[in-house]
Amino acid sequence: MRHLRSALRLLSLTPAHPLRTRSLTRPTLFLRTLSTTHATRLATASPLPPDDPAWEILNQERYEEEVDVCIVGGGPAGLSAAIRLKQLAAKDGKEIRVVVLEKGSEIGAHILSGAVIETRALDELIPDWKEKGAPLKTQAKRDVMRFLTETASIPLPHPPHMNNKGNFIVSLSNFTKWLGEQAQELDVEVFEGFAGSEVLYNEDGSVAGVATNDVGIAKDGRPKDSFERGMAIKARLTLFAEGCHGSLTKKVSHKFNLRENSQPQTYAIGVKEVWELDPSKFEEGLVLHTLGWPMDIHTYGGSFMYHFEENLCAIGLVIALDYKNPTMSPYKEFQRFKHHPLIKKYLEGGKVMSYGARALNEGGWQSIPRLAFPGGALIGDTAGFLNVPKIKGTHTAMKSGILAADAGYEALQSETTSPITLDKYEPTLRNSWVGKELYEVRNIRPSFHNPLGLYGGVLYSGIDTILLKGRVPFTLNHPGPDWAATQKKSEVKEIEYPKPDGVISFDLLESVSRTGTGHGEDQPVHLRLLRGPGEQVGRNWEEFGGPEQKFCPAGVYEYLDDEANPGKKRFQINASNCIHCKTCDIKDPSQNIDWTVPEGGGGPKYQYT
Repeated sequence: MRHLRSALRLLSLTPAHPLRTRSLTRPTLFLRTLSTTHATRLATASPLPPDDPAWEILNQERYEEEVDVCIVGGGPAGLSAAIRLKQLAAKDGKEIRVVVLEKGSEIGAHILSGAVIETRALDELIPDWKEKGAPLKTQAKRDVMRFLTETASIPLPHPPHMNNKGNFIVSLSNFTKWLGEQAQELDVEVFEGFAGSEVLYNEDGSVAGVATNDVGIAKDGRPKDSFERGMAIKARLTLFAEGCHGSLTKKVSHKFNLRENSQPQTYAIGVKEVWELDPSKFEEGLVLHTLGWPMDIHTYGGSFMYHFEENLCAIGLVIALDYKNPTMSPYKEFQRFKHHPLIKKYLEGGKVMSYGARALNEGGWQSIPRLAFPGGALIGDTAGFLNVPKIKGTHTAMKSGILAADAGYEALQSETTSPITLDKYEPTLRNSWVGKELYEVRNIRPSFHNPLGLYGGVLYSGIDTILLKGRVPFTLNHPGPDWAATQKKSEVKEIEYPKPDGVISFDLLESVSRTGTGHGEDQPVHLRLLRGPGEQVGRNWEEFGGPEQKFCPAGVYEYLDDEANPGKKRFQINASNCIHCKTCDIKDPSQNIDWTVPEGGGGPKYQYT
């Protein structure tokens, strides 16, 4: 009966989730396969004592479903792979079962980017995308590059790799929703609100699929009346398309030592708002980028402003997470940035519509891990295909999904019972236009690690891209993981920020309210402390001044006075605020915070982004 309830939960048609309504139409879904799988929940992951009788309920058997391909993540990479697999099968007149798991409440809910899209991969995947109504409405018309001081704006030569002629300014969230519709028209099964929480393995150690997370567990770890064990999605091939710093990608990377021959991944945080501008200040197709203020010369970053659709403006600030000063707040830097005369003149008289933030990979070519392993592969931003100088990654992510699908479809035709390994995927990708594009700019980001900082990096970048066109005979290294760059509070000067005015700049929690974020309050905290809160208080607070309070763009972390221990602090996690940017997992100087998935459907519900 419990398995039947699980099946019915997946088959339920929820009006608030139109994509689920369309995708879960097969009456036999999750009712064909009679086998079950059993996995023991570790007591260390729950506050319950090991002898608590609730463990019998929590460790009941999972219902199991068998598919050909399971794709974890319904972003551009995952959906491109799903579409391609179905296209290839249709061409050959074959059936292939492809399931996409999306942890957001609907496709596109967790998608956030600038975004200016280069259509190269889209042209390959869906050549008639215009006729199919793809939401690409605004072509880039004018590229502007500026170097900012606190009050001035200095024109800069526009780098050739940042030329946006022929590109489109879009809401990546809306574009991803459209991709989801194209996938479903090909009979891809899209499960919205289902988070992949555990990697399943075969006896030989190969990936066997993933399990979705359990639902109906109270904050104290006890099962509620609504408790349902997660489903086991067993697949011949599992593609991980989780986006930047995926929680399951971390696990398979460790198990298969995927980073053995690559440099550490480096990251940035992007903080973004969408405004509706005064029509008199709207310039359709404007693409504006800046360097310099409000960052110092040793902090890598820059801003963007894109005018698109009808009077909408996407504006954001991207700051590399290898910044040194633990008192820096990327959110407050962004709010301060908007008061620069160049930016403020556009925003005055306008209205902010939405807010969001996310981490992004900046390591590039040097930081790409091994992509394929027995039973699975990494695609999209979880592997790190962002072209940092171009400030674009959607086209490379989509192409990686296409190439993985090509290799996967061929492998699936084999009658062998051995685990599938996509041997052709990585060499094909590295020899494709994706590999060529990333290789040519491989030294741009690490070149900013020099005594002259920004100035040295700009000088090197100009010589590399304009004069040498990426044909340098050497590869620069990244100095190390971002969290290790953080200095102690005694070594830096604390940054003081102006108060928000409520017109151009805003209080953090006011901005968080614009993300549409929601989580069930009575569920286990998905932001886990690997070694308990003592390390946060004893090290992060005492030595670094509590940087979690500064780098989190959603007010998740706080250090409060400990009433039980006067003069001491206690560490508080407001998990319901989390917008799934994963910055905490990356930048925490103690590496004690482990970002995991909450109940499926929780998190932000972005619009316009």
